[in-house]
Amino acid sequence: MARWTPCKRRTFIRKLKKLGFGPPQPGGRHFYMRLGTFTLAIPNNDEFSVLQLRLLLREVEPALGRAVSLDEWSKL
Repeated sequence: MARWTPCKRRTFIRKLKKLGFGPPQPGGRHFYMRLGTFTLAIPNNDEFSVLQLRLLLREVEPALGRAVSLDEWSKL
């Protein structure tokens, strides 16, 4: 059975682009990515822990209008 694993920042950004987000934009202390009017602040760590990854994806779900499953995340 597949499990959530830590994710590199570049990989996270690439997968968000595949979900429809625009490219990262500088602003303040963090970069931001936008999907319509929704804005997501991207943390500056080089790698996101499983907990941080799941929290960021939970933040994205209302903008997408659906949940992002482990299978879908793995295939992106």
